[in-house]
Amino acid sequence: MLKPMLLTSTETIPTGDDWLYEAKYDGFRCLFEWKGEIPTLKSRNGRILNAHFQEIIEFCETYYEKFAPFLPLTFDGELVHLINDFQSDFSIVQARARMRNEHAIVEHTEKFPSKYIVFDLLTYKGEDVSDLPLSERKQLLTSIFQAIHFPTCVRAKEPEKIQAIDVFEDSSTLWHTITKNYGEGIVAKNKASLWTSGTRSDEWLKIKNWKYVTVILTSYNKDNGYFSGSVYRQNALVEVVAVLHGFNKEEHDTLATLFQKNGQETAPNIWSLAPAICITLACISFDGKHLREPRFHAFAWEAKPENCTWRQLLRQLRPLPETLQVTHPEKPLWPEIDVLKDDYLLYLQEVGSYLLPFLQNRQLTVIRYPHGVSGEKFYQKNAPDYVPDFVTTTRADDIRYILCNTPESLLWLGNQLALEFHVPFQTAGCSVPSEIVFDLDPPSVQEFSLAVEAALRMKPIFDRFSLRSFVKTSGGKGLQVYIPLPPDSFSYEETGVFTKFICDYLCEQEPAWFTTERLKKNRGNKLYLDYVQHHEGKTIIAPYSPRGNEHGLVATPLYWKEVTSSLKPDLFPLPAIMERIRKEGDPFGDLLQTGRTQPFGNVLNHLKEILD
Repeated sequence: MLKPMLLTSTETIPTGDDWLYEAKYDGFRCLFEWKGEIPTLKSRNGRILNAHFQEIIEFCETYYEKFAPFLPLTFDGELVHLINDFQSDFSIVQARARMRNEHAIVEHTEKFPSKYIVFDLLTYKGEDVSDLPLSERKQLLTSIFQAIHFPTCVRAKEPEKIQAIDVFEDSSTLWHTITKNYGEGIVAKNKASLWTSGTRSDEWLKIKNWKYVTVILTSYNKDNGYFSGSVYRQNALVEVVAVLHGFNKEEHDTLATLFQKNGQETAPNIWSLAPAICITLACISFDGKHLREPRFHAFAWEAKPENCTWRQLLRQLRPLPETLQVTHPEKPLWPEIDVLKDDYLLYLQEVGSYLLPFLQNRQLTVIRYPHGVSGEKFYQKNAPDYVPDFVTTTRADDIRYILCNTPESLLWLGNQLALEFHVPFQTAGCSVPSEIVFDLDPPSVQEFSLAVEAALRMKPIFDRFSLRSFVKTSGGKGLQVYIPLPPDSFSYEETGVFTKFICDYLCEQEPAWFTTERLKKNRGNKLYLDYVQHHEGKTIIAPYSPRGNEHGLVATPLYWKEVTSSLKPDLFPLPAIMERIRKEGDPFGDLLQTGRTQPFGNVLNHLKEILD
C-alpha cells in the first residue's frame, strides 16, 4: 500500500535554483487513486474517505470524460476547506472525517465544502512516474490540468473541487503572500527529488508560519508532563493550551518542581498555581478553544498575568502588517457593545477572506466615522492624497476610486475609520451588473417582518425561474436579496425589466404591505420595493460590512432556512459574526461562482413574451 512521502521540519528556507516552493495547507494528506469511473480517497493510514468527502467524488463523476484520457492516475495532495487562496482550516476537515452520521456529513458538506489540492503525480495513464524527477512530474501534472481547462493554481472561489497547487520559484514572494493571508507555512522541494512511499525526506522541507502568544501557566499534570496555559476572558481564567514540547529538561523539571512545591494539588497528580508565571508559546493557529501545535518558546518574565487576556491572544495570533501604522487602537468605536478600534481591525483581519471577494475590483464608497459611531460621519469616494502605494486606485468621472483588493488595503481603510463599505453592482471598467439585488426596506425596524414576508414571497418566484437566490440582512432595518448573473451579459435596462416585474407582482399581490412609491411621505406604513436603486452609479452595502449604528450590526449573509418570523436584525452584531461563520459557514461562499450558470437569458426572454 502506498503511503505519502513525508516532510521534514526546518526553520530555514533553502534557496537556490535547485528548489521550488508551494504553500502548505492545513488539511488531510490524502492519496487520490482513479482507475475506474470513481476515484478513491485514501488517508495516510489507508482509510477510505469517499463517504466523508462525497462532494469530491461527485465532482469527479461529473467530469469523468475530461479525465478519462489520463486514467489510471494517482495524485498526492491535501483535502482542505479553504478560507482564502493560501489558508485552510484543519478543524473543518478533521470534524468531517470523524462524522459517522450520513445526514450530519451532508449538512456539513453544504456549510463547509472541501477541495482536493494536487501537488504531485504518481501514476499517469497507468504508468508509475514516481521515479521521475519532481520537475518532470510537475510538468505532466500541469499538462493534465491545462488540457482539461482546470485551475493550475489554488483559487478558493473557483468551482472546481480539484485544483493543482501554485508553484513558486521565489520563496520570499511566497512567504510574504502566506503571512498576509495567515497561511500555515510553505513547503520547499528539491526539483530533482523522487517520490518515495512512506519516507521522511530532507528533499521535502516544511517551514511553519509560527504565531507567538503569551499565556499564564495555571496547572501541571505529573502523569503526562503537560502544563496548562490560560488567559483571562471576562475576568475568568480560560484554558487555551496544554503544552509539553519545546522545554529543555532543566526548564521542564524546574517548573514541575515549582508547581508541586508551591501549588495546590487539585486532583491526583495535578497541581494548580495562582497566576504568576507567563510564557510565550509558538503555535500555528487557534480553533477557538485550543492552540494548535503549541511549543514552548520563552519565559515572559516582563509580562503581567492580568494583561494575558483573550483580546491580547487574538491580537497576537493575527499581528498587524508592518506597513500599517495604527493610530489610537484603544479608541471606542461602538461604545454600546465595547468594540475598540483594535477590535475592529481584528474583525477586518478575520472577516477579510469573506468580505474582500465582494469588494474586489469594485469602485468603493466608504462612510468614515472619525470619532466612532457616536460622532460625525462623512461619505468618501475620492481617494485622499495620502493613500499609500499598496492601495490600488482607478479613475472614473473625475473621481479617483479605491479598489479594496487586498488585506492590507482593507486594514488601511479600517485604520482610517471607514466603518461601512458600499459597492456598485458592477466591477470597475464594466458597465453591466454582476448581480441583481432587491433592497427590501421597511419603514422602521419594528416592521422588519415585512422584509421577511417580501423575501419569502420572492424566493418561490426565483425558484420557479430556476434562478438561485441569496439573502442577507442590510445591517439596518431590512433585507437584501441577491441573484448573481453570468458575467458581462445583461445590461441594467434588461435587468430592470426583471426587477420591475417582480416588484410590481408583489405589490399587486399584497398592496397593503408593499409599494414601489418613491416618495417616502406617500408610502404609509408599507415596505418599499426599490427596483430603481439597481442601476449604474448606485451602491449597496457589501456582505459582512459593519454599519454605523450604535449596536454595530453587520450586513450578514443568511441561509434561506433562517428567514422566518423569528429572524431579527439585532441577532448579528459585529462581535458575533466570526463565531457564526465558524459554526454555520458562509452562506454567500459560492454566490460569485453561481452566476456563471444562471439561466437569466431564458427568464428574460420569457418575461418579454409575457409583457409584449
